[in-house]
Amino acid sequence: MYNYDMIIHYDKEENFYIAEVPELPGCMADGKTYEEAARNAQTVIAEWIETARELGREVPCPSSAANYA
Repeated sequence: MYNYDMIIHYDKEENFYIAEVPELPGCMADGKTYEEAARNAQTVIAEWIETARELGREVPCPSSAANYA
């Protein structure tokens, strides 16, 4: 499990939750429940990191939630 901060919000129009990972540009997932969105985000984080490494890009270290407060 990765320790990147997530912002999870509910989309009323689409009727699902969206999890965004601010430290990883473009990294987001969704789910029918809050928990499902968080689990799916963990999968997408792993894929984001794998792809970045394959492309020789820098992978940022997780930072503190205090940076977004």
